[in-house]
Amino acid sequence: MSMHPSFSPSSSPTFLPSRRRLLQAMGLGAAALGLGQVRLSRAEGLGPRRFVLVQLRGGLDGLAALPPWADPDHRRARGPRALPDPGHGDGAVVDLDGAFGLHPALAGLLPLWQAGQLAALPAVGLAHGGRSHFDAQDLLESGGDHKGDARDGWLNRALSALPEAPGATAIGAALPLVLRGDGEVASVDPTRAPAVDPAFAEGLRALYARDPVLGPALDEALALRARVAAEMGDAPADGKGRRGRGLDPAAARAAGALIGADGGPQVAVLDVGGWDTHAGQEAALQRALRGLADGLLALREGLGPAWGHSLVLVISEFGRTVGPNGTGGTDHGTGGLALLLGGGAAGGRVHGPWPGLAPGALHEGRDLAAATDTRGLLAAVARDWLGVDEGALAARVLPGARPVDGLVRRG
Repeated sequence: MSMHPSFSPSSSPTFLPSRRRLLQAMGLGAAALGLGQVRLSRAEGLGPRRFVLVQLRGGLDGLAALPPWADPDHRRARGPRALPDPGHGDGAVVDLDGAFGLHPALAGLLPLWQAGQLAALPAVGLAHGGRSHFDAQDLLESGGDHKGDARDGWLNRALSALPEAPGATAIGAALPLVLRGDGEVASVDPTRAPAVDPAFAEGLRALYARDPVLGPALDEALALRARVAAEMGDAPADGKGRRGRGLDPAAARAAGALIGADGGPQVAVLDVGGWDTHAGQEAALQRALRGLADGLLALREGLGPAWGHSLVLVISEFGRTVGPNGTGGTDHGTGGLALLLGGGAAGGRVHGPWPGLAPGALHEGRDLAAATDTRGLLAAVARDWLGVDEGALAARVLPGARPVDGLVRRG
């Protein structure tokens, strides 16, 4: 089967438009209702398991979020970006295992670590990602090894490879590349709250009530929007206020409630911008990391009992330079950080090899080297949590990737 959706076979007669094309054709009406790109979803494919992907756009400074404080070269290499060691006053690193710790703004996640529901993978990176946001983000979402390898998203391909594809929903202003492809997904934007005349919505519902395709599609889309809006409550809806400061707690709680509910989609994707800290990093990162911690805890709250059989992957396209630049920030780097959370994470551990911060160990003399392949991490999620079989994984989901063992729990 081709990995490009435009060449996928269809079981529908060629003279009839597919259900998906009809849904795309009603995109204008969906936009008027604030529904984003509307596609139908199914909810049986993963059984009780849930998966949430949180993409941190801009390049998170993983050495700041997870300081390797016991590395003998850490303080020298980081210079003024190095935080005080654990136990050394306000703003000190929160120790995890005697070698790594959390930035103090992430201290709210410590109970998850202690409960075995938080794991970290330092020095994660793309083999051929480079330092371009556009190229690295494209590879992270498409799952390609090189630029141009794939035009659709690795997560869409993974879900489509399952015997019964689960429902997937993007929470945000646009459908991210990672979910684009041949498999049907949904998207809803809780940050947009257009004033919709209820009579207009009911008129559309009446118009399509007898249509076997558009009628159920519109009902599902309106219900999706209502559920997310209810969970958002009084959160700002105009891009101001808390937005742009980490993972918005209201949006995260809405995503958790949506996929944690019976009959809801089983997969959600959230995009979080604001991690490109070229200047004034200290204050900006403090705020963003605290927002990330608050958002992840809100996601757990929204998931409720489903948290125990959920896996949350937090990842960015690359890391930052080890040393600071001249404007109080850091520049685009290589080795980054990934976090795994939830009952499905093999938590309470820092996974993967650590290349160190000695001058001779740095990539091109300036970056933390990538010791764990990002594609291997994605392949582990696809195989060990989503249940993609080895054949499909190698043939079309993430060709050539070697899954990293031991990252998730299936029990």
